[in-house]
Amino acid sequence: MSEKKHAESSSSAGPTRHSHAVPAASFPTHNSPRTWFLTSSLSPLAVRLIRQLLIHGDYVVACLPPHETEHDDRSADFRDLVNECKSNRKDREGWKDRIRSIRCDGRIMSQCGAAVAEAKHVFGRIDILLCCTSEAVVGTVEELSTSLVTQNLVRDQFETIFFSQVNFIKAALPMLRAEHTGHIMVLTSIGGHIGTPGMPMYTAATWALEGFCDSLAYEVAPFNIKVTIVQPHKEIQTLTNKIIFSPSLPYYDSENNPAPSVRDMLTNMLNLNPETAIEQSEVDILHRYPKLPSASTDRLVAETVHALTAIGGHENPPARHIVGFEGAEAVKEKLKTVTEELEDFVEASVAVDIFESELKNEARQGKARAGEDFTAMLSSSMAS
Repeated sequence: MSEKKHAESSSSAGPTRHSHAVPAASFPTHNSPRTWFLTSSLSPLAVRLIRQLLIHGDYVVACLPPHETEHDDRSADFRDLVNECKSNRKDREGWKDRIRSIRCDGRIMSQCGAAVAEAKHVFGRIDILLCCTSEAVVGTVEELSTSLVTQNLVRDQFETIFFSQVNFIKAALPMLRAEHTGHIMVLTSIGGHIGTPGMPMYTAATWALEGFCDSLAYEVAPFNIKVTIVQPHKEIQTLTNKIIFSPSLPYYDSENNPAPSVRDMLTNMLNLNPETAIEQSEVDILHRYPKLPSASTDRLVAETVHALTAIGGHENPPARHIVGFEGAEAVKEKLKTVTEELEDFVEASVAVDIFESELKNEARQGKARAGEDFTAMLSSSMAS
């Protein structure tokens, strides 16, 4: 399907603080439909992305985490999409033949391998692997260290954000390498640049995944496999996926601690909807799937969906792409701080410079000896 046809679909406005119109979804130029493989497809963002891909004429493999499909509210949007695909609407013709849903727990390597094999069997190949699984554990370092139960939350956070995505990538690599093409996209957040008080394990797991992808990009470049990290504002992933609250400690209450309380901010947001209202506990682990009005969700994810469609399968995609004005400004401020601190303490960095005092002297001596040997060899050659 041509880009012009697809441009007829429209998107909603961007984030609140820097509101502007998001352009209609666009796609890189390509000769034939691509196959997208989504590692998690039940989030409001994933459902909206899949709809754009099907409108465009691409194929979609949609992985469904079993523990999420059992949650009726979580899977409602995806069920609506499936019914839309099966409908008799003229503009939905052929959709049901271009989407394949697969129940798959990314934390289990064998299931990831089976899902990739099924994708190849049904659609012949995978062109774009989109790693988009996420959930957020909320709790300070100390709050997550109070018991074996809270310590397990740390492991679960890494299993979800890091290991599950690594499993999908490892499962898909042999196929992509054999095809000598492919694009691995990893949807994280600006948490890959900036830590958030109250979400240390979410940040740590995100940094781990991004560090993995940085190394991976160099390893697979010879096989024409591209790797892109897409970083929307942290609220995009947090407000469209599961939020888990560890038991709270009074020392970190907002009245006792000047650090911004992400726990309070998320609680206030959840309490706007009676169906997700929550009362924080000092004993129990609590979890919720945020439930925003549909129009609000459209605005929240519009920029990210647009970025994914515009970059996915691009011939020369960026290694990193920061989505939205607010995210870009936040990262710029972080990099500015890093630069200023580097300059402030540059004397401490070079005060004891072994490369200058020892190794460089040795290198100079070696270069001098090499020059003397070359001069002697040249003189001997001219004499003969």
